[in-house]
Parts: sequence; structure tokens; C-alpha cells
Amino acid sequence: MARKLGKLEAAALAYVQMRNLRTVKSGELADALRITAKQERELFSRMARTGMIAKVRNGLYLFPAKLPLGGVWTPDEATAINALMADKQARYQITGPNAFNRYGYDEQIPARVCIYNDAISGDRSVGHAELTLIKLSPDRLGETEQFETPSGEALVYSSRVRTLVDAVHDWSRFDSLPRAYDWIRRDIESARISPADLSKTTIRFGNLGTIRRIGTLLEQMGTEEFVLRRLQRTLTPSTAKIPLVPGRPPRGVLLKRWGVVLNG
Repeated sequence: MARKLGKLEAAALAYVQMRNLRTVKSGELADALRITAKQERELFSRMARTGMIAKVRNGLYLFPAKLPLGGVWTPDEATAINALMADKQARYQITGPNAFNRYGYDEQIPARVCIYNDAISGDRSVGHAELTLIKLSPDRLGETEQFETPSGEALVYSSRVRTLVDAVHDWSRFDSLPRAYDWIRRDIESARISPADLSKTTIRFGNLGTIRRIGTLLEQMGTEEFVLRRLQRTLTPSTAKIPLVPGRPPRGVLLKRWGVVLNG
């Protein structure tokens, strides 16, 4: 059964739709509908509580292009993400489990969307979209692909190669090792990516541990020496050893070139 709209709710929706708006900030409806700031706050709160609109943050709300029958609406993930990132004037890219699923590495569809960006950190909810925001310096963002959703929104993902580097670099957050090694092997063997491109992306976006682990993997795969030397040149001499698979006992053969223990 369709919900009967109150006069202010109906006026707010009509105003937003007439101007083709999707986001509305505090103060805008007060001026347009000639109501007080308190009445506007109560209106936003009431509409968000009943599922007509979605709160992006305090003072910013997402409105539907058209309220569905039944009077309940929630933005899709793309609309929610783009509204939040646009408000912060942030660059972003989706990574982690969502990117693993996008590129066919993992069939599981995660409940939360992991987003590298240059503005905010923490967990946020916008409508039903659950977001984990990971703030990085601007120079750590890049190598992306854009996908259009059925709703017409564009979403920015880490590229296939960048996603694999993220899986090794941010393994503790994404629980992605040792699975990521198999993904890399398969993508190289099927020519979806090249060792040369992987090495360049690793040097640009990985840390020393990432470089050492990916260098080890590529050497095990028989990668050409010039690619391995490119990675090795970024390392400083060190006697420290790291395991190929974090979290497992560091027992196994030591690959001295990379200082990596082959423990898995």
C-alpha cells in the first residue's frame, strides 16, 4: 500500500524533482518551502527515518529521482558512493573484496564496499550501502577502470593489475594471502596481465614487503631477468626475513635475493 505523504514531504519531493536534484543540503528546503530551520531538520529526519530519502552525512541527503510505489526508497551503492565522494571532492577507487569479485577472483559478494580515497577514513552507511573508507595520500591512488552500472552511474575500481597488488600489499585488511598468489599465477598464465606491468604497478603502489613477495613469486614462475632486476633495484640491502605467507610459521627455504622464506 502506498504511503500517504504529508504536505511538507510532498512539497519537498516536488521541489527536488522539478529541479532534477539528487542531493539536498541543509538550508535549501527551508528557503524553498519557507519553513524554519527546525522544521527543515524535522522534515529531513522524518523522511530519512521512513525510508523516503537517505542521509549521506549531517546536513546532506540523497533524494530519489522518483519515489517508488509504497513510498520507500534506498540508493544503490553507486549512487551512495558517488554522492559521498562528490561531497568531499575526493578521488576514489573501489578495491579489496569488491574488486576481487568484479574481476572474477572470488565469487563472494561482500556486504561492505572497500574504498581507497584521499579524503576520509572509517565506516559509513548511506541507505543500505555499507562502506569502509580507507584514506590514502593522493599519490597512492591510480591505475583505475571505470564501470557503468545499470542505473547509469559510473563506479571507479582499481584496475585488474592494481587489484592484485592491493591484494598482496593490503593482505591483512583483505585476508587475501595466499589466495592472491594463485590469482596472479592464473592471470599471467592466461595473459590477462604481464609480469612487466605487474612489476611496474608493484613498484609504484607497493611497499618493500609487497615488492619482495611479488618478486619472489615472479622468480618462482620463471619471469625474465630484466623484470626481476627492475624490482630488485628498488630494495635496499637488508638481513631481515619475511614469510611469503604471513600468519604461517616462518619455516622453509630462504630465497636470499628477496629475503623471503618460502613457507607456503
